Amino acid sequence: MRALTRDEVREIDRLAIEEYGLAGIVLMENAGGNAARLLHTLAGKPGTPVAIACGRGNNGGDGFVMARHLQLLGHDVRLLLAYDPQDQRGDAAVNLHVAKRAGLPLVNLATASSAEWAMAIRGSSWIVDALLGTGASGPPRGAVAHAITAINEVRGTGPAEDGSVRVFAVDLPSGLDCDTAATPGGCVRADVTATFVAPKAAFTNPAAAAVTGAVHVLDIGAPAALLARYGLRD
Repeated sequence: MRALTRDEVREIDRLAIEEYGLAGIVLMENAGGNAARLLHTLAGKPGTPVAIACGRGNNGGDGFVMARHLQLLGHDVRLLLAYDPQDQRGDAAVNLHVAKRAGLPLVNLATASSAEWAMAIRGSSWIVDALLGTGASGPPRGAVAHAITAINEVRGTGPAEDGSVRVFAVDLPSGLDCDTAATPGGCVRADVTATFVAPKAAFTNPAAAAVTGAVHVLDIGAPAALLARYGLRD
């Protein structure tokens, strides 16, 4: 399967919505639901504590969907926000509203330090990185930068009998440039990356493996005819 650039990812989403009539929120539901089922399989059993760090964009929206599905699968889920929730817009705002109404634990860490982020994350067996998506470029800033520092600090810690804390990146590790694999600032070091539709261009750079971990390609329901136009189907 060939890799997709940032612009190609954006165009596939646009065409799925505008040409094929798929609502963006349906694509988000498929992405987050499939990612949650993968994490459930990797966790091996219900009851696993999971911290989901969410950014302002659609990547964070995927995280909200994941939280709902993981809760349904029996996991202990906490949502950690790297922004003021009043700033949320679009499909991600819908899923944030659902998460609130569903009673999912939600912590606003928009003004928190790296140390405060680390305290909020500790106690989880899995950390989900849903901070930045394929559209992000340049060094992470503000709360997102603090969250990345904390995630990398907590990853791999924990008593041996319980297994060390693992990191699950949504679409790509936050801080990794989708096209070039550059990491101009902090970058999440993931154990697993659940990427949507196809691998990203950055993943073809051997250096990216150090931050992506094992890459799983997940479906979001884009029509086969659309994927064939990009060489992703026969």
